[in-house]
Amino acid sequence: MKVFIKTFGCQSNIADSEVIARILSKDFEIVNDIKKAKVVIVNSCGVKNKTQNKITRYIQDIPKSKKIFVGGCLPKMFDLKKLVPNVSGFFDVNSITKIKELIKGKKEIFSDEKEDLILKSVIRKDKIGRINISRGCIGNCSYCSVKFARGKLKSYKEKDIIKSIKQALKEDCKLIYLSSQDNSCYGFDIGTNLVNLLKKVVQIKEDFKVRIGMMNPQHILPFLDELVEVYKNYKIIKFIHVPIESGSDKVLKDMNRGGNVKNFKKIVKKFRKIPKMNIATDIITGFPTETEKDFNQTLKLIKEINPEVLNISKFGPRPKTKAAKLKQLKTEIVKERSRKLNKEFKKLKK
Repeated sequence: MKVFIKTFGCQSNIADSEVIARILSKDFEIVNDIKKAKVVIVNSCGVKNKTQNKITRYIQDIPKSKKIFVGGCLPKMFDLKKLVPNVSGFFDVNSITKIKELIKGKKEIFSDEKEDLILKSVIRKDKIGRINISRGCIGNCSYCSVKFARGKLKSYKEKDIIKSIKQALKEDCKLIYLSSQDNSCYGFDIGTNLVNLLKKVVQIKEDFKVRIGMMNPQHILPFLDELVEVYKNYKIIKFIHVPIESGSDKVLKDMNRGGNVKNFKKIVKKFRKIPKMNIATDIITGFPTETEKDFNQTLKLIKEINPEVLNISKFGPRPKTKAAKLKQLKTEIVKERSRKLNKEFKKLKK
């Protein structure tokens, strides 16, 4: 039987799909063309309404002759059955190793116990070694429903991460992605941190580069100077993704982000001292409690820090979140603020 795997979302999802491909390859043929497949695995993302709608439309358009199984974040966020009745079965991010049971006829496989996937064999999408260093997070952002899908933080042991990196290098990967829901809180549950891990990673003798995934700024502060120092190593790509989400401390508090603008600017200033540093950040426009004054503070912040990359998202209420229960801003206001921020950012890049 031929199987096609479609992945939506982050690098962590791609890494999970690489594990799924290896598990299924023992009994099925993995193909790169959905037309040739009898079974379709959809590894979903639930960060944004826009992405969710894209995924559900994709599933609805799959021919009825194919068996469809949906995993990733969406199945645990809400009941998908009404939206995609053509699906044969669902699984979550904690049930990846049991996926064969679905294909054999089981309808649902959900678990709250995290699987240990760090040393699982993979079929790589390309010559990039995608290593998930942890699963889950320690945040409780009021707008984010990913926590309901991925749960609390579980960090993998440093020795297992190093082992996984070395295996990727043996398989001719020259680029390593260190990924998770939030790299900045890596190790907080096992008595270590990201800096300690990176110091060990750059000591690996082979020739390779490391790209470090998203880090929430509030968790970086305790080891900021050490992180800047290790970033100077030639093996680490000079790129840092630190999402601030708003330039207003009031809105950040309402978002339950746990940080503030002053500390974010401190992080940016420290990293700017590294030559050729590229800084990426995220902004959500139109959060329910965002006033025009709050939005103007965001504009001011972006002009001040001038990031190389700015990811702008229009606020949309996500299932089960506190922010979804708040009185929402008018759609026109949310869109206009997004448009204005995009326009200002483009001016900065001219």
